[in-house]
Amino acid sequence: MVKIVVEVGSTVVKASKVKENKINKLTGKTIEFKKHYMENNTLNENDIQELIEYVNQLKQISSEIYVCGTSIFRELEDKDKKTFLKTFSNATGIEFNIISQEEERDFTVLGATRFIKDNVCVMIGGGGSTEIAVINNGKKECVNSDFGGIDVMKKFPDLAEDFASSDVESVKKYIKEKINLPKLKADVLILAGGEHEKFARVSGIDYKVNTLYNDENAPIMMNIISRKSETQRYYKEISLDEIRSRVSDPKWWYATRAMCAFVLVVAEAIQAKYIIPTDIAMIFGLIDKN
Repeated sequence: MVKIVVEVGSTVVKASKVKENKINKLTGKTIEFKKHYMENNTLNENDIQELIEYVNQLKQISSEIYVCGTSIFRELEDKDKKTFLKTFSNATGIEFNIISQEEERDFTVLGATRFIKDNVCVMIGGGGSTEIAVINNGKKECVNSDFGGIDVMKKFPDLAEDFASSDVESVKKYIKEKINLPKLKADVLILAGGEHEKFARVSGIDYKVNTLYNDENAPIMMNIISRKSETQRYYKEISLDEIRSRVSDPKWWYATRAMCAFVLVVAEAIQAKYIIPTDIAMIFGLIDKN
């Protein structure tokens, strides 16, 4: 039987079609739950309706749909959470499952490290949370933070302009003050949970073929020196307006400069030599669970 798995984050909604453990990525959506929640201290009704319509459309593919939410949905007050869950269930006939930070991290790490088991760190960067797991020499360290890209945008709104006026180091300094960082080190930093491969390919930053390990879901890489210089270029020389003019999801690009700073903060903390941007999300772990 074909099953649909929908992962709803603070900004990005991802969907995958699963049949006999084969995963096919479906077209997702950008719904700015976290951004609008910060503006009004409540979920935006239009955002909720957009999600409901999206999920109901997926019923044309399969009647077997599993929907889960992370980040912003964990932050809701109990009353708001109950109201949202009831509204969603009544409108779709499907239960909305809120995933803990630990589950989000573990499900994503499972998929990201299938072909590299040691000397590796996985960063799950999203709009409203950051999860980090380091595995090295038989040791594992995990740290979580209720702080993500959309939170940075509140402090540095210019990062969404055509060119950023804020400098990378100032943004990094702010992030370091807000998130928990691991003490273990690793040579390889895998970026997951936030369509990082998509960003690298479309933004115009430099990348190479992944020669560290073979994974069809992690085909590209860059070294830390290149990533630092390309981040500077993305802030000051690459036009965000030009990117938004040619993509189908211009809203998705809102916090990408903020996320670039997160990547460097984590890479420098673990002393990474290489960065692997992927689009790997929770789907691998969710398949095993469900």
